[in-house]
Amino acid sequence: MASKILVAYDTRNGSTAEVAEAIATRLRHRGIDAEVELARDVRELDDCDGLVLGAPIYSGRWLSGAHRLLKRLTKQAPGLPVAVFALGPRVDEGPENWVRPREQFEQALGKHPSLSPVSTALFGGADPPKKSPRRDIRDWEVVGAWADEVASLMGA
Repeated sequence: MASKILVAYDTRNGSTAEVAEAIATRLRHRGIDAEVELARDVRELDDCDGLVLGAPIYSGRWLSGAHRLLKRLTKQAPGLPVAVFALGPRVDEGPENWVRPREQFEQALGKHPSLSPVSTALFGGADPPKKSPRRDIRDWEVVGAWADEVASLMGA
């Protein structure tokens, strides 16, 4: 049973941080000790029973802080259960808007061939807060349901 899960993220404008916080909150409601930390600030993985890691697809790439943490993970804690998410499109006018971000997310995960996540998810993204009008297609019910799935898959 996973009793402590680290929810790590990389972000450019804060949207992914908000999703990470929502995931951690949902995990805490299930009785899990969930901490949230910026991926580049993660120093130790020894005291974690699981890792949730997320970053946006930005300009066609998954942000580098997430990649660096996954590289460290394979060295420091190779058997740690991991769930991975990305924020993708900011418009939801049709399934074609999700194809390229999904491919980019799969390419990013492919750079870590030893990684076998218990679950992955691609969520809708949001424009930077100062952009007007701001598009935000993050679906908080979908995020919460995925957090519940991750908790179950990690034995919580």
